[in-house]
Amino acid sequence: MFSHTFLLNQLWKIQHEEGYLSDKAIRLLSRQTGRSWVDLEGVISFYHFFRRKPAGRFLIFLNNSILSEFAGFPEVLKAFQESTGAHLNQTDPTDTFTLQMASCIGLSDVEPAALINWRPFINLTPEKVHHLIHQLKSGTDIDDLADRPLSDAYPNDEENKRLMIRPYQEGMAISKLIRMSPDEVIKEIMEAGLTGLGGAFFPTHLKWQSCRNQADPEKYIVCNADEGEPGTFKDRFLILKYPGLLLEGMITAGFAVGARQGVIYLRGEYQYLIPKIKDAIRHFKNEGWLGNDACGIPGFDFDIDLVIGAGAYICGEETALLESLEGHRGEPRPRVHYPTERGYLGKPTVVNNVETLCTAARILEQGFEPYLNTRHPDSPGTKLFSIAGDCLYPGIYEITWGITVGALLERCGAVDPYAIQISGPSGELIPASWKDRMLGLHDLRCGGSVMIYNRQRDLLQILQNYNRFFMQESCGVCTPCRAGNYMLSVQLRKMERGLASTEDVDKMNDWAKLMEYNSRCGLGQTAPKAIIQAAQRFPEIMDQHTRTKNAPFDLDLATSAYDRIINELR
Repeated sequence: MFSHTFLLNQLWKIQHEEGYLSDKAIRLLSRQTGRSWVDLEGVISFYHFFRRKPAGRFLIFLNNSILSEFAGFPEVLKAFQESTGAHLNQTDPTDTFTLQMASCIGLSDVEPAALINWRPFINLTPEKVHHLIHQLKSGTDIDDLADRPLSDAYPNDEENKRLMIRPYQEGMAISKLIRMSPDEVIKEIMEAGLTGLGGAFFPTHLKWQSCRNQADPEKYIVCNADEGEPGTFKDRFLILKYPGLLLEGMITAGFAVGARQGVIYLRGEYQYLIPKIKDAIRHFKNEGWLGNDACGIPGFDFDIDLVIGAGAYICGEETALLESLEGHRGEPRPRVHYPTERGYLGKPTVVNNVETLCTAARILEQGFEPYLNTRHPDSPGTKLFSIAGDCLYPGIYEITWGITVGALLERCGAVDPYAIQISGPSGELIPASWKDRMLGLHDLRCGGSVMIYNRQRDLLQILQNYNRFFMQESCGVCTPCRAGNYMLSVQLRKMERGLASTEDVDKMNDWAKLMEYNSRCGLGQTAPKAIIQAAQRFPEIMDQHTRTKNAPFDLDLATSAYDRIINELR
């Protein structure tokens, strides 16, 4: 019924069958869809994972996030190049292996990691890489070699098991819908105080109520499963462990707002989760929980489709995601209408992330009372954190809002922590000395990612990695983001070479303000945050890389890199 709009799925189907998107395939697709060649080319070129040229039999995406860099990425990359004979961004002479980079593939707790033909391979070492490639060359089935990562939670006490981590009773939440009205469901969500758990923390009941209030009878529920923020992998955990809980959350939202159709937008890096989701959808249909008169409720017809993204971090922004769902480039829309007013196909649409929908189902299952937080009433419930970096126990943690930074670091076994990145590169960069600060809506908000860096890590290297990520992932539509990220990279390179002055720090602040107030979407607005916070909160690091403002030109410093190279050649 809706598949004609899912252009991304059609492109993936062609690419999986033929290995790439050929001219012949695009001409045929143009005739089938009524869209011009130029239009289709514009869409294809926007996404990292679509290919217009053939690749090797094994397509390798090696993650180059900052956590991967610190875990041994350079050595693993060298091992891939040696064992495959393929240079980076090229195919080996036998057309067997194509080696490419990926910014983040949702495996931050098990770095270095790679995707080979969309199967995950984790905790890589040079030895493991050489053995793996030897096995593939020998004809071993890739599915027999692939890892199946499932980050288990690390709760140390019963309190932190009380919401999502413990097993749930399948069908319990949606079984209550037959005895409730849509208004009662929304009220239950309101009483619990559930907010969006992807990072925006907008009250969920207001979003649902806004969609329900729209006169248009055609409404949609869209699950944002495009978690692309480096360091985040909680949605991967939820889908692997509780796919049914996600579906129950979508069904609950659909009933509450009067929608007939739900869509899961899954990031392309998570293609190995597709069988899990499709099996759950089939099971729910067999149980009568999806389809006509879903959950035994007369007149409630609700179904769920699955769309696969193609490698564009910007599609995590809800309006860019909707553009992508409609088969366009994933460029954020101007904020003229909220999605609840005009969303997917111009119809009222609720966009919630995986964790929000799972939590909504849990609230309906258990009632809103267990979700309340008596110690911090303004920060109800619990939150899943993806914790990785310099700690003994990386993985998924369920915490109660109000936990201190110090307590969290102790719980995950942080090793000599110095800096902590909360909510990914677009979030908050804080010193580990802020041990008494609390994580919650009333103090430090966290959308899910916690990356821990010890004192041996180079903060400038971290900032440059973040900056490269944002430059690569910017959609390029607005000048503040497109030019601003590049200009920040120029200043960071000057700092790396020892050529920057405090004037350059001032320039970075100016560009950051320009981006924050003039960028079209959150990517550009938040891309410089870590850089500016580093200057404010880690002045000792900045002092190491900058000279005094208006300092005289230092010829020896300016030519030091050249002199070093000449000496090495002698």
